[in-house]
Amino acid sequence: MSKVSKVSDVIKVLNGGIEFYEEAREKVSSVHIKHMFNRMITAKQNAVSVLQPFAVAENGNMEDDTSLAVDLRSYYTKLLGSISTDKEHTYVDQLEEVEDKLLDALDNALKCEQPPNCAIALRKVKANMQVCHDEMKALQQTTA
Repeated sequence: MSKVSKVSDVIKVLNGGIEFYEEAREKVSSVHIKHMFNRMITAKQNAVSVLQPFAVAENGNMEDDTSLAVDLRSYYTKLLGSISTDKEHTYVDQLEEVEDKLLDALDNALKCEQPPNCAIALRKVKANMQVCHDEMKALQQTTA
């Protein structure tokens, strides 16, 4: 039987993304973008709920940490946002990068031999996160 691996890494990126979207939501003025950020937060919270049992199987406890790479991107964006005239595009641009990191983390977890129920959960989460990525990519292009 294969062992769960790299699911905690995915959850760390998800948790970091949730925090980043929550911060960004407070910094943008567009109601449309705030609404979209709320959808992204909810999708990531749902993904964490689905994957958390596998993190317990992997590490023996729930994963509540965040990804250092996402945290650094958030700090960088705060700095950029403080000097940028277009805060919305600055945040959208950086959040699209977080979506890329999330898909990479999911791909890395899917490359590992996972128990069947874990692999199914990861594939479902990846499909949902691909939709989020594509929405952010489209928003990035329209705010550029």
